[in-house]
Amino acid sequence: MKTNRSVDEERYARHILLDNVGIEGQERLLASKVLIVGAGGLGAPAAMYLAAAGVGTIGIADDDHVELSNLQRQIIHTTDSVGEKKVESARRTIRRLNPDIDIETYAVRVTRENVMELIEPYDFIVEAVDNFEARFLINDACVAAKKSFCHGGVARFEGQLMTYVPGQGPCYRCIFEEAPEPRSAEDGRDLGILGVIPGIIGSLQGLEALKYLLNIGALMTGRMLVFDGLRMKFREAVFRHPSPHCKACGQDRITTGWK
Repeated sequence: MKTNRSVDEERYARHILLDNVGIEGQERLLASKVLIVGAGGLGAPAAMYLAAAGVGTIGIADDDHVELSNLQRQIIHTTDSVGEKKVESARRTIRRLNPDIDIETYAVRVTRENVMELIEPYDFIVEAVDNFEARFLINDACVAAKKSFCHGGVARFEGQLMTYVPGQGPCYRCIFEEAPEPRSAEDGRDLGILGVIPGIIGSLQGLEALKYLLNIGALMTGRMLVFDGLRMKFREAVFRHPSPHCKACGQDRITTGWK
C-alpha cells in the first residue's frame, strides 16, 4: 500500500477548482477507502468514477468471471477479459485509469461468514449486487457495523437508489422488510436490462460515495430515488423515520452474533 501520497494537482485540477472540494477535499479523498460489492453493471461505473476522482483505496468484491453477455452494460470489462475473474479485469482497467491509487480485490462471494471482515476497513460501502439475498446481507452487516452504504438496483428500463448513514434515516430492511423467497420474485439479472440504466444508477452511487467522503450536499438518506429511463423521469419516495419493527435497526432487531 502506498504511503505519504500527495495530491496530483494536474490530475485533479477540476476538483481543486471547486470551493467545497479544493486541495483539502482532494486530500480527504486520497485518504479514503471505499468497498464496492459487485463488479457488474452498477459496480463498474461506480469503480471507474471513484478511481478517477482519486479515492485512495478502492476494494472490489465479486466471485464471478466475465462473460460475453456482461459486456453490454459492464463497461469496466472488455472482450479480452471474457473468462477472467471480474475483480482482476476491473483491477486492470482501474490501474490504467489511475495508477496512483490502491486497489484491493476479493474474488469471493459475500457471505454471512465473511461480510464483516470485508467491510471493516472501509469508510463507505457501495452495494452493487444483483440479488435480494446479498442486498439484505450487506444492509444488515452495515447496520450492525455502523457503516454507511449506498444501495442501487436496476431492472429492464428502471433503477433505484438510496443511502444509509447510521442515525440518519431508515435502512434498506426498514423499507422492504424481508428478502423474497427464492424464485418467488425475479432479480434484475432475470428480467433483462437496457445497458445504460446501470451506468446511470452506478454513477449516482459513485456520486453518493463522494458526497459522503467530502461531507457535502444532501445524501439520499430517508429517500429513495426511482428512475424511469423510458420516460426520463426521476421520482423520490420519502421514508422519514426508521421502522421501529425493523429486524436490522429497530426495536425488533435480531441479535446477529457478529462481533
